[in-house]
Amino acid sequence: MVSMRGAAVLFLPALLFVAGCGSGSPRFTSKIRPEPAFSEPSSSSQLEGVASYYADDFNGRKTASGEIYDMNGLTAAHRTLPFGTRVKVTNIDTGKSVVVRVNDRGPFKDDRVIDLSLGAAKQLGLIDLGTARVVLQVLVLGTQP
Repeated sequence: MVSMRGAAVLFLPALLFVAGCGSGSPRFTSKIRPEPAFSEPSSSSQLEGVASYYADDFNGRKTASGEIYDMNGLTAAHRTLPFGTRVKVTNIDTGKSVVVRVNDRGPFKDDRVIDLSLGAAKQLGLIDLGTARVVLQVLVLGTQP
């Protein structure tokens, strides 16, 4: 049989271990940084990168904003800009521009800054290549997160 002193010697380390586990502070913290969002529209609200487009597979389906995707419309998917934001997209190589409204989330490839509807992609002349280097300029910041 274990004496009271022996029980205390066995019990005390277990008690300290359990108390240390419940410190309330997180053991791990996330260092993932979201893509910076534009805070307000201005001439400095520009971003350069690669644009792509999406069409047939998504036509008629709901977008992240809840509206139905029309591949022939002038819309776009962006990771952080609020829904309803109007963005001027300019093809760096050709100088062609189009104004689109953000109504979806994406693109889901790391090297892309925006996914355009087929209608917008046609106006920018990127159908043959599939992607193009573009400059985005926020014209009107949307109000829906």
